Amino acid sequence: MPERSDLDVDALRARLIAHRDEVRADEASTVADRAVVDASDTAMGRLSRMDALQRQAMAQATERRRQVELARIDAALKRMDDGEYGACLQCGNDISLRRLEFDPAVPLCITCAGGRKG
Repeated sequence: MPERSDLDVDALRARLIAHRDEVRADEASTVADRAVVDASDTAMGRLSRMDALQRQAMAQATERRRQVELARIDAALKRMDDGEYGACLQCGNDISLRRLEFDPAVPLCITCAGGRKG
Protein backbone atom coordinates (compact mmCIF):
# COMPACT_ATOMS: atom_id res chain seq x y z
CA MET A 1 0.00 0.00 0.00
CA PRO A 2 1.50 3.37 -0.96
CA GLU A 3 1.83 5.93 1.82
CA ARG A 4 -0.86 8.59 1.79
CA SER A 5 0.41 12.05 0.89
CA ASP A 6 -2.51 13.80 2.63
CA LEU A 7 -1.48 12.53 6.10
CA ASP A 8 1.09 14.06 8.40
CA VAL A 9 1.91 10.70 9.96
CA ASP A 10 4.65 12.15 12.16
CA ALA A 11 2.24 14.65 13.75
CA LEU A 12 -0.42 11.97 14.21
CA ARG A 13 2.20 9.62 15.72
CA ALA A 14 3.24 12.35 18.17
CA ARG A 15 -0.40 12.85 19.21
CA LEU A 16 -0.86 9.10 19.73
CA ILE A 17 2.29 8.83 21.84
CA ALA A 18 1.30 11.86 23.93
CA HIS A 19 -2.18 10.41 24.47
CA ARG A 20 -0.69 7.03 25.41
CA ASP A 21 1.54 8.75 27.97
CA GLU A 22 -1.50 10.56 29.45
CA VAL A 23 -3.49 7.33 29.70
CA ARG A 24 -0.60 5.57 31.41
CA ALA A 25 -0.16 8.46 33.86
CA ASP A 26 -3.88 8.30 34.74
CA GLU A 27 -3.48 4.60 35.50
CA ALA A 28 -1.53 5.33 38.69
CA SER A 29 -4.32 7.53 40.03
CA THR A 30 -6.74 4.62 40.51
CA VAL A 31 -4.40 1.97 41.93
CA ALA A 32 -5.65 2.43 45.50
CA ASP A 33 -9.31 2.38 44.47
CA ARG A 34 -8.80 -0.87 42.53
CA ALA A 35 -7.32 -2.64 45.56
CA VAL A 36 -9.20 -5.52 47.15
CA VAL A 37 -11.78 -4.41 49.71
CA ASP A 38 -11.65 -6.42 52.92
CA ALA A 39 -15.31 -7.31 53.50
CA SER A 40 -14.49 -8.77 56.92
CA ASP A 41 -13.06 -5.50 58.27
CA THR A 42 -15.21 -4.96 61.36
CA ALA A 43 -13.79 -1.48 61.93
CA MET A 44 -15.42 -0.38 58.69
CA GLY A 45 -19.16 0.23 58.76
CA ARG A 46 -21.53 -1.42 56.31
CA LEU A 47 -22.11 1.77 54.31
CA SER A 48 -18.39 2.52 54.17
CA ARG A 49 -17.76 -1.02 52.92
CA MET A 50 -20.45 -0.64 50.26
CA ASP A 51 -18.97 2.70 49.22
CA ALA A 52 -15.49 1.14 48.99
CA LEU A 53 -16.86 -1.75 46.89
CA GLN A 54 -18.59 0.71 44.57
CA ARG A 55 -15.39 2.78 44.19
CA GLN A 56 -13.48 -0.42 43.48
CA ALA A 57 -15.96 -1.52 40.78
CA MET A 58 -15.86 1.91 39.13
CA ALA A 59 -12.05 2.00 39.22
CA GLN A 60 -11.85 -1.49 37.72
CA ALA A 61 -14.24 -0.50 34.90
CA THR A 62 -12.15 2.61 34.26
CA GLU A 63 -9.02 0.46 34.12
CA ARG A 64 -10.64 -1.88 31.57
CA ARG A 65 -11.54 1.11 29.37
CA ARG A 66 -8.00 2.45 29.80
CA GLN A 67 -6.52 -0.88 28.63
CA VAL A 68 -8.81 -0.87 25.57
CA GLU A 69 -7.66 2.66 24.71
CA LEU A 70 -4.00 1.68 25.11
CA ALA A 71 -4.57 -1.29 22.79
CA ARG A 72 -6.20 1.02 20.18
CA ILE A 73 -3.25 3.40 20.37
CA ASP A 74 -0.66 0.62 20.12
CA ALA A 75 -2.50 -0.90 17.15
CA ALA A 76 -2.53 2.46 15.34
CA LEU A 77 1.19 2.93 16.02
CA LYS A 78 1.84 -0.57 14.64
CA ARG A 79 -0.17 0.24 11.49
CA MET A 80 2.03 3.33 11.09
CA ASP A 81 5.18 1.23 11.45
CA ASP A 82 3.85 -1.32 8.95
CA GLY A 83 2.89 1.37 6.42
CA GLU A 84 -0.81 0.47 6.67
CA TYR A 85 -2.01 3.51 8.60
CA GLY A 86 -5.02 5.37 7.25
CA ALA A 87 -6.65 2.40 5.55
CA CYS A 88 -9.87 0.95 6.94
CA LEU A 89 -9.24 -2.44 8.51
CA GLN A 90 -12.56 -3.74 7.21
CA CYS A 91 -12.91 -2.52 3.62
CA GLY A 92 -9.39 -1.24 2.89
CA ASN A 93 -10.54 2.18 1.69
CA ASP A 94 -8.88 5.34 2.96
CA ILE A 95 -10.15 6.70 6.27
CA SER A 96 -10.95 10.39 5.85
CA LEU A 97 -8.34 12.88 7.00
CA ARG A 98 -10.87 14.65 9.24
CA ARG A 99 -11.72 11.37 10.96
CA LEU A 100 -8.06 10.55 11.58
CA GLU A 101 -7.35 14.05 12.83
CA PHE A 102 -10.26 13.75 15.27
CA ASP A 103 -9.15 10.30 16.51
CA PRO A 104 -5.75 9.15 15.22
CA ALA A 105 -6.35 5.64 16.62
CA VAL A 106 -9.54 5.04 14.65
CA PRO A 107 -9.31 1.75 12.70
CA LEU A 108 -12.40 1.98 10.46
CA CYS A 109 -13.78 4.37 7.89
CA ILE A 110 -17.08 6.03 8.75
CA THR A 111 -19.07 3.67 6.50
CA CYS A 112 -17.71 0.50 8.15
CA ALA A 113 -17.89 2.03 11.64
CA GLY A 114 -21.58 2.67 11.04
CA GLY A 115 -22.15 -0.89 9.86
CA ARG A 116 -23.22 0.22 6.39
CA LYS A 117 -22.11 -1.48 3.21
CA GLY A 118 -19.85 0.71 1.05
